[in-house]
Amino acid sequence: MAEKRKQQFNVYLPPELVRAVKHRCIDEGLSLSAFVENILSDYLNDAAPDTDQQKGQ
Repeated sequence: MAEKRKQQFNVYLPPELVRAVKHRCIDEGLSLSAFVENILSDYLNDAAPDTDQQKGQ
């Protein structure tokens, strides 16, 4: 199976948060990219279905 195409984007976070995330990645044996992808996907999948509609009001 072919891997999905990836796109880079930059975010600015407090240094202590970056440090904590990097340590968690090491603990879980994940790359930073895989960790962030998992977290963002989980967050979006758990969001209420009408969240996007509420933004338009």
